[in-house]
Amino acid sequence: MKPNALLGKLYLIPTTMGECDPMDVLPQTVKRTIDFIDHYIVENDKTARKSIKEVNPEKKQSELVLYTLNKRTEVKEHLDFIKPLLEGKNMGLMSEAGCPGVADPGAVIVKLAHEKGIQVIPLVGPSSILLAMMASGMNGQSFTFHGYLPIEKDEKKASFKSLERISFEKNQSQIFIETPYRNNKLLEDLIQTLNPETHLCIATDITLPTEYIKTKKIAAWKKETIDLHKRPTIFIIHKM
Repeated sequence: MKPNALLGKLYLIPTTMGECDPMDVLPQTVKRTIDFIDHYIVENDKTARKSIKEVNPEKKQSELVLYTLNKRTEVKEHLDFIKPLLEGKNMGLMSEAGCPGVADPGAVIVKLAHEKGIQVIPLVGPSSILLAMMASGMNGQSFTFHGYLPIEKDEKKASFKSLERISFEKNQSQIFIETPYRNNKLLEDLIQTLNPETHLCIATDITLPTEYIKTKKIAAWKKETIDLHKRPTIFIIHKM
């Protein structure tokens, strides 16, 4: 279906993944887009306003209209959020970390926009998943992102072994994340559970001054000490 010219356009606006100069990781198209958009759908009002101000300090905060989309947002609110689009106004969709719609609740708004014939325009920006995959040295031709794994100990370890088996059978990299304050425990469980010959990539604080990305066999990680507590981290395993 061809986008309706009377409708606004939905711009997927990437953000930084931590404290850094936004122009170090975001292209000028992001700034140019923020310059002319006043209506946004965001995960967090405070951090979204901060991100907009960092990209364009001259942007008048009083003119911004922000709709908050998170796990507590009810489905019936989604249509209210896109009313400006239906009225012909352009809108921006912003994630809390990197690219909207990827491991992000904003995907429901993008889906709704397509259903309503609204043009969706993704802008280039940092994706921790792809950046980690790029730097891992693992198979970038075939990989799967699983999001969060089970929390319960036995289920979690069973999922480790399942992903390891799939990786070996399909020659496929397996990507997942954890809530940052549980990173160290996840790493400990990975080291105790996986085959010593399985490769593990740890990619943390991507694009930040404290960025750390290393790929080693589990046997080598057993000799390593690293603190991942409260640091956004991507984990990738691959059994050759």
